[in-house]
Amino acid sequence: MGDIAAAQNMELQTHMCAMVLEAPKKPLRAMDVPVPRPCPDEMLIRVRACGVCRTDLHIVDGELPEPKPLLIPGHEVVGTVVQKGEHVEGFSVGDRIGVPWLGATCGRCTYCQRGQENLCDDAHFTGYTRDGGYAEYTVANQRCCFRLPEAYSDAEAAPLLCAGLIGYRSYRLAGDNIRRLGIYGFGAAAHIITQVAVYLGKLVYAFTRPGDTQAQEFARQLGASWAGDSTEPPPEKLDGAIIFAPVGSLVPAALKATVKGATVVCGGIYMSDIPSFAYRLLWEERVVRSVANLTRRDGEEFLAIAPQVRVRTTVRVFKLREANEALDFLRRGELQGAAVLTMSA
Repeated sequence: MGDIAAAQNMELQTHMCAMVLEAPKKPLRAMDVPVPRPCPDEMLIRVRACGVCRTDLHIVDGELPEPKPLLIPGHEVVGTVVQKGEHVEGFSVGDRIGVPWLGATCGRCTYCQRGQENLCDDAHFTGYTRDGGYAEYTVANQRCCFRLPEAYSDAEAAPLLCAGLIGYRSYRLAGDNIRRLGIYGFGAAAHIITQVAVYLGKLVYAFTRPGDTQAQEFARQLGASWAGDSTEPPPEKLDGAIIFAPVGSLVPAALKATVKGATVVCGGIYMSDIPSFAYRLLWEERVVRSVANLTRRDGEEFLAIAPQVRVRTTVRVFKLREANEALDFLRRGELQGAAVLTMSA
């Protein structure tokens, strides 16, 4: 295998095309940059597809502070291993793998030691504090990569790596004793988790931005029992709720719509300010909690269950150089499902 890796290395190009964030609130720029080289615990990956996530939009729009200078965004990366560092085990040149948001952890802090590596004190994040997949090549730490189900094409697999993984963690944290699940914001994560929840026998109530009848119909097609505006109360009280939309005012709305003891999960990395609300909405042991990143357990569980559920990802494909166009569609709320960049010419 070492000879194969060496041969692959000799054939590698020295430069690649990448979409680079030169400064927040500015469009990405296509640039010719050096192909990165992997450290001993890393792999060099030829990118085949990369999902366009709302977190990417928060970074580009300056809502998440201090990204890496001259950042290459993208953290739903599907690609092929073309070179590996000397300490990499368990992956081979030629393997198709996925690279998620959590890009590296220290392995030493209290959180890492107790299986909460998603809260690592020295974590690094793909497409935010380290370069991501809006490029022809990227490097990734072996401990943070996943093998991908063969049932999915490259473009279909990409949304599983954040919309799917973070959505699944949000779903788990909403609680076990749920019959009626509310989902606020019907984008990439919601369209995946709705399918999982329906498969597991839950009744899904989908809330969209007011007047978005197209998203409401999409939710019903995926098995939602009810779909309506986020300004409307559901026809029945909810046993739990997940908020994927980055809108703080949905927190008190979701609390008002839930039964006693319910959990409301805020599934995004960014949310506008939550307005003050009466304590009676929280009383009776309701819980509001956030979700931060993912654990390896989340990834392994979800990527195992997705093909069993036959989760279908709805994607709109853009070329790499069309990344700004894809972000604009996401910014305007005009995507059904997820946007994915592919590296084909």
